[in-house]
Amino acid sequence: MTSMMKPTAPSDLSAPTAAIAVGPVDTLAHTPSQRRQLLVALAALGSAPGLWPARALAQTSVTPVYGNLRGASLGANAALNGAVPFPAGHAFNTDISTATIDPSSASIIAGIGSTISLRPDFGAGTWDGGPIGIPYIVVSGTQAKVTMRFTAYPAESDAGPYPVPPAAPIEGGSASAGDRHVIVVDRDNNRLYELYRAFPGADGSWSADCGAVFHLDSLTIRPTAKAGWTSADAAGLPILPGLVRYDEASRGAGGIRHALRFTVPKTRRAYVPPATHWASTSTSTALAPMGARFRLKSTFVIPSTFSNEAKAILTALKTYGMFVADNGSALYLSGAPDERWNNSRLITELKTVKASHFDVLKMTGLVKG
Repeated sequence: MTSMMKPTAPSDLSAPTAAIAVGPVDTLAHTPSQRRQLLVALAALGSAPGLWPARALAQTSVTPVYGNLRGASLGANAALNGAVPFPAGHAFNTDISTATIDPSSASIIAGIGSTISLRPDFGAGTWDGGPIGIPYIVVSGTQAKVTMRFTAYPAESDAGPYPVPPAAPIEGGSASAGDRHVIVVDRDNNRLYELYRAFPGADGSWSADCGAVFHLDSLTIRPTAKAGWTSADAAGLPILPGLVRYDEASRGAGGIRHALRFTVPKTRRAYVPPATHWASTSTSTALAPMGARFRLKSTFVIPSTFSNEAKAILTALKTYGMFVADNGSALYLSGAPDERWNNSRLITELKTVKASHFDVLKMTGLVKG
């Protein structure tokens, strides 16, 4: 996936109706209207951390519920309300903070570029006609299932029908010429449906290059899959479990309880479980295979002035790491679009993290092409 990140300014920049003093936000006696206008103005100016209200830094503890999505809200990019895809013992949910570093870690990091910065490939607003990030939709178990037609990888796709609504959000928007991922969570049946290059039909059916069905309540997440199969993701991995979502990130450090998903420009003709597929012709050991897991070094100090969202992301990268999932822009972290993201602040905070701040974990079970 190529970059679609573009900082956007708040749309409501109307002038305040009365003079507003400047100082620490929580110590000033403003009316609610004035306070809102001041916060909008601060966001437009880059959101200086020292001026953010104290409650924006407060953390909310939510007990995770593994492998059961029935408590999720319904709708596009809906909150999962503490639900975490797959059981606690699945690789996505495993604490790897003390895992062994791979002997080839340094060469792989050098191959990416040690000074390359981490960047969010998600945010608020739109870019090129579509939301910024990979959207998803949560449906109930009564959602009607429709016919699926798979055009590029039918032999590696899970047969339909799928419960895809007619207006399911498409990555990049309905006119996108890009990856056009469509992700549907059937919360009541704990199933995840993911499509690559998906197009709705006039009769309610959908066509896609590839489709995969994942069991969210099982350690055998895709029972039909075989070694070497792709999915809606190049690595054969599920996409949704690796997305940064605002409902988790807004809780601050510890709010994200799973590994994340990211891209690199070039990969190796190999994969590491839980990945099942490669997407390269190169056998260079200086390139990361699909499914390689990167971990933020424990020595990286997360500044106390960082936003809750950045703290959550960086803490997760220390605890759960991130999987190489596709070929794309270097160190671009995938997430779901949400109007509550502060694009400029998150970009500024995450760009302080360089490739050199990561280690590649031991690649046990490496499958070579």
